[in-house]
This record gives sequence, structure tokens and C-alpha cells, in this order.
Amino acid sequence: MQLGVNVPNFGPGTDPGVLREWARIVEGLGFDLLMVSDHVAVTPDVSARYPAPFYEPFTTLSWLAGITTRVRLGTTVLVMPYRHPLLVARMATNLDQLSGGRLVLGVGVGWARQEFDALGVPFTARGRLTDEHLVALRKAWHEERHERTAPIPLWVGGNSEAGIRRAIRFGDAWHPLRGTLPWMRSVVTSRTLPAFAPRIALRLTDAPVSGPERLAGTGTLEQVREDLDELRRLGADAVVLDPYHGDPEETRRPHEAWRALTSVATHWKTSS
Repeated sequence: MQLGVNVPNFGPGTDPGVLREWARIVEGLGFDLLMVSDHVAVTPDVSARYPAPFYEPFTTLSWLAGITTRVRLGTTVLVMPYRHPLLVARMATNLDQLSGGRLVLGVGVGWARQEFDALGVPFTARGRLTDEHLVALRKAWHEERHERTAPIPLWVGGNSEAGIRRAIRFGDAWHPLRGTLPWMRSVVTSRTLPAFAPRIALRLTDAPVSGPERLAGTGTLEQVREDLDELRRLGADAVVLDPYHGDPEETRRPHEAWRALTSVATHWKTSS
């Protein structure tokens, strides 16, 4: 099972130097994936959680491809209705080529109503538009398959029933975001999924965290290790750790996330 990191490509503490250091640490610790988020218009509903500066994912990953050598690069998740699917197909194909086949494209429907309005995309049609764009994306990739040696993995995000069905229909993996272990176990054991690649929280605590609402990846280092072991037993091909918890001020203190990632990476290597 591969391990990845969702790197904050936004917030008051983020700049090119910090992003470069994130890439150095993620790759240096031996993580397999470095993934970033997607927003286009930083409207009030977006900025409350993911404020400017917000570095556009394709641009950011193209730059990071040039300063990394091994780590896979991806989106968690690209909001499909925001861009024409042929543009997404072209940008993804080019980025995959330029990075030596390292791209993983995670996609989703989006949630920020004001951002949809700013982009002139109907919010209530986002599910239908995502399905239509995924059909067009797959078709474009099929027609361009001679341009790369291997297909780009397509992870489809979504914790709703519609999102799970979308992943089964279009995806190479179901990519749920920040769920509990019992819920993910119930989905994985009751459905025939293409593959399973969750993004989980990473919040280390001194004391154990209990209760039915405990998110996977939250608790002591031992609890996180047990969560990762359980996800591996459930057949996860990859797990992406998300050390950001919604407070933009966290981006001014990246060393806290780096320490947590170092602990997990060290523990994972010794126990695997």
C-alpha cells in the first residue's frame, strides 16, 4: 500500500519556498504521492477554509515535477465542472508526460456554491456535469492513448451514494475524503469497487481518541498505525494523509505537520 500527503497549496503561510520545502520533505521521507487541492475563484465560502494565495493545481504540480524525481503527483480533488473536459484531458496528459508518467488525477463534483456562481457554472447541475465531463475525458484519453505508455489513474472522490456510484462507473479507484473506519469498511465490504484509495485526516494526539465519530488518522501514533493497517487489510492501494484541519493559520506553522508526517513515515517503515 502506498502512502501519500495532501500538501496545502493555499493559505497565508504558503509561498513558493514553502511549497518547495513540502516537496523536499514528502519525497525525502519516502512518501509515494504528493497531492494538492483545487479552487479557481477564492470566493468567501472558499476563503473561509482555503484562503489566498491559492496555487492552481496543474501549474503547481508542473513546477513541483521539475524539483522532484520519484514521488507521484496528483490532485485531491480537481473540481471537474470548473474546466472544459478537453482542456483537462490536455493538461493532464501533458503533465503526465512532462513528469515521466507520475500523475494521478483525483476528481470530484465540488461544493462551493459562490465559486460556481463566479465561474458561471450551475451549482445544482454539478453532478450531471461531472458525469458528462468524465465521459468526455475518458473519450479524449482513449483517442490520445498513443501519446503515453500507461493510462493516467483516475480517482473519483465523493462520500455520497452518488459519488460512490460515480467512482464505480468512471474511476480507477474510489477516493473518499476524511471518513471514519467503520463507514469506509461498510462501503468496501458491500460494493464491488474498482480500487480503494482514501484520503484520511492526520492529527496526532498524546491521548487516545475514542468514539464512533473518530476520523481515521486521528489519535495517537499507535492508533494511526492501526488505522493504516486496517485500511491495508481492506485492500487500499494508496492512502493520502491530510495534515490540514481547516484553520488557515496552520499554514504558517508547517513544521507541526512535518513532524507528524516524520513520525508516521518512520513508524510505517519500521512496521511494514
